[in-house]
Amino acid sequence: MRGEKFVVVCYDVGDDRRRSKIAKILEDYGIRVQYSIFECVLTESLIERLKNSLKEVLAEGDSIRYYYLCNECVKKMESYGRKEVDKTIDDAVCYIV
Repeated sequence: MRGEKFVVVCYDVGDDRRRSKIAKILEDYGIRVQYSIFECVLTESLIERLKNSLKEVLAEGDSIRYYYLCNECVKKMESYGRKEVDKTIDDAVCYIV
């Protein structure tokens, strides 16, 4: 997936309504792997669109984190339980921020 990045997005939001809105936005961009954690494979423009959408919902005290994983990191990920990790991200350009 040339030009796409593997991004783990996690959030901590105190308000139920805002938390639901954030989850709804993220469902359009990735796969929910934990209650407040999503895995996404996105182009740079989709990442910016996602960030802008989430910023509109955030309030003081809320937190969203973006972790950019390289191909080698994605291949080393382990998962146990309900959902297995998709390790088929080929040629994604990724950064850790």
